[in-house]
Amino acid sequence: MRNSAIAVSGLRKAYGDKVVLDGVDFDVSEGSVFALLGPNGAGKTTTVNILTTLLRGDAGTVRVAGHDVTTATREVRAAIGVTGQFAAVDELLTGRENLRLMADLKRVRPADEVVAGLLERFDLTESADELASSYSGGMRRKLDLAMTLVGDPSIIFLDEPTTGLDPRSRRTMWDIVRELVADGTTILLTTQYLEEADQLADRIAVLDHGRLVAQGTPEELKRQVPGTHVRLRFAGPADLDTAARVLPGAVRDDQELTLRVPSEGDSRSLRALLDRLDEHMLDAKEFSVHTPDLDDVFLALTGRAHAEVTAK
Repeated sequence: MRNSAIAVSGLRKAYGDKVVLDGVDFDVSEGSVFALLGPNGAGKTTTVNILTTLLRGDAGTVRVAGHDVTTATREVRAAIGVTGQFAAVDELLTGRENLRLMADLKRVRPADEVVAGLLERFDLTESADELASSYSGGMRRKLDLAMTLVGDPSIIFLDEPTTGLDPRSRRTMWDIVRELVADGTTILLTTQYLEEADQLADRIAVLDHGRLVAQGTPEELKRQVPGTHVRLRFAGPADLDTAARVLPGAVRDDQELTLRVPSEGDSRSLRALLDRLDEHMLDAKEFSVHTPDLDDVFLALTGRAHAEVTAK
């Protein structure tokens, strides 16, 4: 069992009468990706700010890299890296100079060797001596993350790291995140892209009105939402008619010659379904299991479609 990189218990934060966090509890294992999702104003940014020592909670305990964020601020900051929603690069400096500045601030030696290694790792060597102002959005995000890695932090906080990037740059960032985790880095991610959380996260927590309304693996969260079904396509109308009689409650589509059968999606229920078809000499030409996606989970847990939230 992996150790905890981040442990949060009973975290509370309020501004006057407005409660922003109301007893938040979660645990992030070392070498994993933990995604924090929620509507605007749910408390995600406040949570990250407390975990990174930028804010102090009103109650509860928070330990990051084994250190209390209130009493061991310096130790926590030495163990973490933070990449905000907007690339924090100095546009008047080159890529190399940005990295060298960070190395000097953190007193990392040998600086030139560290900088060269990060430029190569993030495929920025050719543009290293160009001004950061000339970089594309994807290149700036890569440089920003490279700067975060100066000093080899064991835990990285990524606040919406791919916002505004084109699909290719976004997937490049995903690959970088996967490489970091493969090397043992722990990542806490906030994102407005549910596909991103689904692709990257080992565990997901959903915040709404300052409370954690659910947490688990992406698959565990999807199983909490009704809507899993088996889609069967038949060769002709006669088989479709017979199957519809055999499987009451199924939703039929005469044009596509398909039946949508509610199911738990596990092996036992699927075997029972196929055995029932076999008893009536029915053969489905196509067979697929469909589960709710994270959009469905988000809607079920927060009462709002994710598209409505991100459009605001």
